[in-house]
Amino acid sequence: MSRLNHLRTLVAMTLSPADRQQQQHWDESASRYDRAMRFVERRLLRDTRAWIGSRASGRTLEVAIGTGLSLPHYRDDLELVGLELSPGMLAIARRRAADLGRAVELHEGTATQLPFADTSFDTVVCTLALCAIPDDHEALVEMVRVLRPGGRLLLADHVASTWPPVRGLQRLVERRSIPQAGEHFTRRPLPLVEALGLEIIEQERFLAGAIERLTAIRPEREQS
Repeated sequence: MSRLNHLRTLVAMTLSPADRQQQQHWDESASRYDRAMRFVERRLLRDTRAWIGSRASGRTLEVAIGTGLSLPHYRDDLELVGLELSPGMLAIARRRAADLGRAVELHEGTATQLPFADTSFDTVVCTLALCAIPDDHEALVEMVRVLRPGGRLLLADHVASTWPPVRGLQRLVERRSIPQAGEHFTRRPLPLVEALGLEIIEQERFLAGAIERLTAIRPEREQS
């Protein structure tokens, strides 16, 4: 067995049923993901990937890197690491990095069991993924664990709208999106981040409050 196949076997052994469902879904969607995201990127996300990329510094981990759509938006001086559950998505990210001439260390794995040491990153990024990670709270716990004190957590996602009619529509969409793809439209990471003791230093919402992006800092001294 090759080393790559051995690692994939180890990853598969640690996946929950929900993780396996997500992995299968994103593997099946990988080849058409970029095309499907064009409208979302242009009309809904606006400059969000550039917003995130400009705030990353030092050794940076992108959790759920997908097909690598954020790669062009990171500064050249970063030491960039990416983690992705789907081998199909990861293969596209690897090709994109090569096409860009971008050095990036890519790993296959789950956001709730990050294969990295405590306090090993200056910045942790997660863009449009907490909406679909089965246990978003545990994923955030892991992101904070690997973030050094004083480091930045950068998040962007679609969240529950501030406008009741849109929020009602989101709940209707979830009746299909959660069973089919595990995708939530009414989650909101910010309260979870605050509960983990991080300081929110930037926060923006737009598109009827349905898109939110934020910068949070892990305190230099943890509360006992």
